[in-house]
Amino acid sequence: MIIYQVYPRSFNDSNNDGVGDLAGIEQKLAYIKSLGVDAIWISPFFKSPMVDFGYDVADYRAVDPMFGTMEDFQSLLEKAKAAGVGIIVDMVISHTSEQHQWFKDSRLGLNGKGDWYLWASPQPDGSPPNNWVSVFGGPAWRWDAERRQYYFHSFFSSQPDLNMHSPAVQEQILSEMRFWLDMGVAGFRFDACNHIFQDKQLRSNPARDDASTALHPYGFQNHIYDQGQPEMLPFLERVRKLLDEYGAYSLAEVGGYDPIKLMGQYTQGKRLHSAYSFAMMQPDSSAQRARDVITELENNIVAPGRACYALSNHDKPRVATRWLNGRDRAQTAKEMLALLFSMRGDICMYQGEELGLPQAEVPYERLQDPFGKSFWPKFKGRDGCRTPMPWNNKLHGGFSRVEPWLPVSDEHRAINVEKQETDPHSVLQFYRKTIAFRRAHPALLHGDITLLPSPHGVLAFRRQYKGKEGDETLLCLFNMDVIEHTVTCSPGDMLLGQNATIDLFGVLLGISGFCILSEA
Repeated sequence: MIIYQVYPRSFNDSNNDGVGDLAGIEQKLAYIKSLGVDAIWISPFFKSPMVDFGYDVADYRAVDPMFGTMEDFQSLLEKAKAAGVGIIVDMVISHTSEQHQWFKDSRLGLNGKGDWYLWASPQPDGSPPNNWVSVFGGPAWRWDAERRQYYFHSFFSSQPDLNMHSPAVQEQILSEMRFWLDMGVAGFRFDACNHIFQDKQLRSNPARDDASTALHPYGFQNHIYDQGQPEMLPFLERVRKLLDEYGAYSLAEVGGYDPIKLMGQYTQGKRLHSAYSFAMMQPDSSAQRARDVITELENNIVAPGRACYALSNHDKPRVATRWLNGRDRAQTAKEMLALLFSMRGDICMYQGEELGLPQAEVPYERLQDPFGKSFWPKFKGRDGCRTPMPWNNKLHGGFSRVEPWLPVSDEHRAINVEKQETDPHSVLQFYRKTIAFRRAHPALLHGDITLLPSPHGVLAFRRQYKGKEGDETLLCLFNMDVIEHTVTCSPGDMLLGQNATIDLFGVLLGISGFCILSEA
């Protein structure tokens, strides 16, 4: 499965109000189809006060007017199906908005919803029930004067966490999923899966041994009790049973404490199909880091479960900047695309990654993300990876005719879609070549992966397939360093590569050099 993530606010503005929308996605459906992907994951478009840009849901069965109407979504769904592209809905089930009717009822103990959220009484001195802190900084408990209890929020205080231990809540969440499945969606991406259940005893988290790199108090704890609880596993089996009724797909986002271990648990047996973490979205771009992540994923995720590899998304700095390390932007972007499409498992692309878009610099006065505003300039927030898609070199990159919600940088406009479509050497054209290459080689689609000894700075692995599509073995070499390296091997033909020279004794990999070889 190859998935293309669309952040709807920033993809294409059809009605020129400065914000992208569902009709805008439909207008660019031919472009997405041309990328060769299997499905589009659309970040939340539900009705929301937009404190966290849609990840604070006020109604799971309504489209926020910012993005259009339910008719717009149904039209997009119909057109995507006709094009052979699935639509994956982003389900946010660990929490809702405080404006959701469920929470309003829960505060007042109405309609049997008193226990639908994680409420707890104060300690005798009035302090919160434990030491849990929010991902976005500060205490994770907010006092509610009406109820005279605290409620728990993993993220912003306006995003109260659901009490997923409640059977009624589980049934309701499954009902919300069925609503979209009945409409014909291809599946779900499940947001923040590790945050869905908390410890029933509300035990305090232990301190981390080393918190020297922590941005704020969240990084001072080992998050053992406020997330990643075992009750998640039987719930996922219920989710999978529902999905199987429709032949639908599932992808888990997993972060937190020991995420790759959780990925293995969440994709084991009859649970979710695939999972990804932020392991390949960190600043460390070394070959050793990549080896470690691949090793851990291979050791933890077993068939039929699959790892999903992603290098960028709407929460992390773009890989074209994060892993640049002073190298050529376009060449490094091409190397990262080739690496991504050489991995074993599912692949998730983030809009603009196919263009090699760098992280945008958003000035403080244009910042939208409350997370960034709170910790500027140490942490500049998530807006830099969320700026509008540059479709051409016109005003605002062709995204909108009016000032967009975030600015379009001149750097992005210079490498726009229209320009790259006509340049045979562009990152976009290389992307299309690479995805076609993956689909043409069973070793990349279905084969095993074996890490190989290699010089420091080089990631080397073998992809091997034996089956009904014939036997195939590929040798994959990637120079992750900022200097050239020589790999001693017995190379076959170079099938795909850049800045790589073959001789009788091996391969010389230049800066941003890589090659995929038929093994001699």
